[in-house]
Amino acid sequence: MTAVRTATAGLALLLATACTAPAPPRGQAGTPAGTVCAPPQAPPGAETATTIDVIEQAYFCTLGNYYSGATLDSRSLLLAAFVALTQELNRNGREVPGATMPPLTGDRKADWAAFETAYRKIGDQVPDLRDKLAVVTLEAIVAALGDNHADWKRQDKRAPDYYDGDGYGLGLDANVNGPQVDTNPGAAVAPLFVATVLGGAAQAAGLRPGDIIEAINGSAPFIDGEATPAIAALYPKYPEARPVRLRLLRQSTGRRWSVMLKPGLFQRDLAGLQMVRSKLLDDDIVYVRVTQFAPNSANRVLRAITRLRTGRTLSGVMLDLRGNGGGSPVEATRLLSAFVHGKNTAYQCTVDGTCQATPTDDTVELLNLPLVVLIDRGCASACEHFSSAVKDLRLGQLVGTRTAGVISGPAQSYLLGNSTLLSFPARHHLGPNREVIDRIGVPPDHYVPLTPQDAAAGRDPALAKALTLLHTHA
Repeated sequence: MTAVRTATAGLALLLATACTAPAPPRGQAGTPAGTVCAPPQAPPGAETATTIDVIEQAYFCTLGNYYSGATLDSRSLLLAAFVALTQELNRNGREVPGATMPPLTGDRKADWAAFETAYRKIGDQVPDLRDKLAVVTLEAIVAALGDNHADWKRQDKRAPDYYDGDGYGLGLDANVNGPQVDTNPGAAVAPLFVATVLGGAAQAAGLRPGDIIEAINGSAPFIDGEATPAIAALYPKYPEARPVRLRLLRQSTGRRWSVMLKPGLFQRDLAGLQMVRSKLLDDDIVYVRVTQFAPNSANRVLRAITRLRTGRTLSGVMLDLRGNGGGSPVEATRLLSAFVHGKNTAYQCTVDGTCQATPTDDTVELLNLPLVVLIDRGCASACEHFSSAVKDLRLGQLVGTRTAGVISGPAQSYLLGNSTLLSFPARHHLGPNREVIDRIGVPPDHYVPLTPQDAAAGRDPALAKALTLLHTHA
């Protein structure tokens, strides 16, 4: 910490108690006292204000524990932080004449001291904005990593009247959904259309699957074939409440109209909340939809297959991972282990190329059944771990569209002094062939995109293709 630190002894004690490990984590030797961070050992207490002390802790925690922290140019973090700080001043119609970026040399501790001095001078002149400035500054440091598994988690704030299972937003899913909206929108495929109406404002306004979204808040969703940031407005999170204006086209009638949708709570279909759903198709194919690799999901899938297999000869298994945003890589590996033994399903690597293999769990009984996996742009993280292993190890065939490319690496959480959690990967994920999947995704073996016409008619061409493949294999 620097000489200008004005934190109270109580706050210093809180930081040391909550965040100092018995031995410094990898890469943290030489960091200022009190800024070392450690994984939480118990649920965090009540969240307190974000301060410059917390920002400092997050800065050194990132440099000491992030998988490429040892080679990271710390100036990129501080530059992003200062940009966010000045932009927040502008948004609030305020200006501080001395709010200029201090010169940085690349010395991590010296640069932090210079940044902190400038930050404190600015905050002293706009005391009513201190909380806002601190939040945007810390958010910017995390965003500067450009890592889809880096996050700063503040404690959950739910809408009034929230009930377990409720959704929040516009009440629709488009053909561009899930994690890739914020991290990789350029990989989307035009046109943008409503894939599912979930309820809420979209249902009240009469939207239907297949309706093409021509504009969002006056902006085109695609320019020269590339998706624009406007698409992210389709997925507001509480407490965002600004209405979203859509211009729509219904191809079946030629109707073109505009509608204003206000985000809010809506009741979800209870069946859609189930993590694992299964049924028989054509009396010889087990279909299992897995919406998340949650704890025990692999066992639930295997029990479902065993139950439906009893008393009949199966032609194969169809796993539907569309919209599966990830979860536990342990669960993904356990499910893979029902289709192959003695293989590595992924590698987790440090910046210097030292890798740990993720082997199959050979205690899982092999199913010895043909496999087809349905994937799309909503398949991310642990879902891509699973999909890349299916492809690389030739365990089955992938049908649908390319996955999200959102698999930087398993995130580790660290407790900050204000009882919030900073998380990022300590290792980088590679596929079984040691290929990078992050930002690239896993391509299907059979490209079968959903079209607006399919959505409007309730058709599922990827599922139909998977059925054909399994029957042909049999």
